[in-house]
Amino acid sequence: MKKFINFFLQGLLYIAPLGLTIFILYNILKFMDGLLQPYIKELFHISIPGIGVVAIILLLALLGFVGQTIIARPVKHTFGRLVERVPFLKLLHSAFKDVFSGFVGKEGKFNQPVLVRVNTVSDLEKLGFLTQEDVSNIGVEGSKVAVYFPHSYNWSGELFIVPAKDVRKIDGPPSEVMKFIISGGVANYNYKKTNYEKVD
Repeated sequence: MKKFINFFLQGLLYIAPLGLTIFILYNILKFMDGLLQPYIKELFHISIPGIGVVAIILLLALLGFVGQTIIARPVKHTFGRLVERVPFLKLLHSAFKDVFSGFVGKEGKFNQPVLVRVNTVSDLEKLGFLTQEDVSNIGVEGSKVAVYFPHSYNWSGELFIVPAKDVRKIDGPPSEVMKFIISGGVANYNYKKTNYEKVD
């Protein structure tokens, strides 16, 4: 009986993540489909499962295009002038803009994963992301770099200024490294194919 329960729990462990993912995805798509499905049926007298989702995707793409080309530029210009005149607002806007651009922007601030030796005695190392290779602009002398260390199971982290000699660049996908850190090392990451390169 004990073995049966053990096998049952193992089976549950294998199927639960997939089942929950499918369940959540199905309900999201069903909800999205239900938003426009009645209006499409009333206007065009057709009822095709999934057409509401397709309509929402097309509408969002159209909204994004119109917003970026027609609306965004004048609004961005006006908002930019307002932000420049209010010091506190300028500080907040700049900080949030840099953080979001680091994760999702084109510049990709968190695109260089690194392994940093934080304790030379025990050879303790931490995974992080190289954000600045030159920190002389903040008055730091010597060969030092800025490294951001995300926290596990949390959307937060800490910035450290560390000696460049203790930092090794990881030649691997940043998203996989971030997932590995945030999961507390639970998520799989293939280090066998990973190459390391010294910063200095």
